[in-house]
Amino acid sequence: MSAQVLVLGAGIVGTCTALHLAMRGHRVVLVDRREPGRETSYGNAGIIQREAVEPYAFPQDWSVLANVALKRGAAVHYHLRALPAIAHGLRMYWSHSRPRTHAAISALYARLIEHSTSEHAPLIARAGAEDLVRRDGYHAVFRSDASFERAAARAHSLASTFGIRLQLLDGATLRRAEPGLRADAGLAGAVHWLDPWTVSDPGELVARYAALLAREGGEFARGDANTLRPCGSGWSVRTGSGTVEAEHAVLALGPWSDALVRTLGYRFPLFVKRGYHSHYRGSGPRLPMLDADAGLVLAPMAQGVRLTTGAEFALLDAPATPVQVDRAKQLANELFELGDAADRPWMGARPCTGDMLPLIGPAPRHRGLWFNFGHAHQGFTMGPVSGRLLAEMLDGTPTVVDPKPYAPARFG
Repeated sequence: MSAQVLVLGAGIVGTCTALHLAMRGHRVVLVDRREPGRETSYGNAGIIQREAVEPYAFPQDWSVLANVALKRGAAVHYHLRALPAIAHGLRMYWSHSRPRTHAAISALYARLIEHSTSEHAPLIARAGAEDLVRRDGYHAVFRSDASFERAAARAHSLASTFGIRLQLLDGATLRRAEPGLRADAGLAGAVHWLDPWTVSDPGELVARYAALLAREGGEFARGDANTLRPCGSGWSVRTGSGTVEAEHAVLALGPWSDALVRTLGYRFPLFVKRGYHSHYRGSGPRLPMLDADAGLVLAPMAQGVRLTTGAEFALLDAPATPVQVDRAKQLANELFELGDAADRPWMGARPCTGDMLPLIGPAPRHRGLWFNFGHAHQGFTMGPVSGRLLAEMLDGTPTVVDPKPYAPARFG
């Protein structure tokens, strides 16, 4: 089988990359070991975060770091044995989380976030996925007056700088907006971010984008990305349908990208943050709800009320340790009567870079090889714009944003 472009990885980023290439007339084969949207893209909170103009910073407050070190709460967990392997990436992430550096990174990050909903919109329409999407935002809620006041001030600053919309809700107004809240929930208030869109089944949205890819002439093949090899003037990979050869190959493997690029001689400051979710049969919020003080999200999904946890720092292939799910459920039950679990905890991994920006662009030392990974928490949000940007670079046409800040070559 021959193609012009191989895209390895059928998560939201890879599927959108393949789709944009196919819509530009390329013969594309999308390759993954599983059906599209069944890994990291399946398990997120389902929010297209138009307001997320800042990447998540590593805490700089020593009291917060002490709670992390002692594994208190549901926001962060870690495997001690994993820390040496991810130390380089974490050190860089810590350094780039300092306020002045983080502000500069956020200005670059926001250029992609700015196009999140506007790039999802035409794909949602063409994929027939309107039934999955709501456009009324989500609530970030706060348990103390002090944290609500700090968040409100920060939210207004971001809104002024980046042109995003919000409403502040006091505790009584929030209760009217979310009548399922327990009478004793005691929340101080909420930031209602108005611009994000929410999706009732993130994996299904990716599957519909993949179906649109097929209608645009692209193909999907099950295969192992680790069989990627140089082949003549291009690249080849083995699939269940045989070997596929192409002039170009795009690596969009999310958290699995690092292992493959290392075999090609690249050493990027990459690490993963793992996360968990579980679904419950009881009551939950009307809109997705980020409990910012507790470090969890509750979201109404097709499968039930989805509870998602914060970050777990561990090796990608380490056994699951879903202790955060139990902690998060205890905290979430202070807000809603979640009831019984509808399934076992699910685990996924977010691909992170030390400087918080994704890698999008040509591989520095291999002709015809392209990278599109490292989107951390916002792959679901930035998948369409990242796919468009890479397709435009591959075609040599004007790009939706300046690609230089995200170039893999920035790491040497």
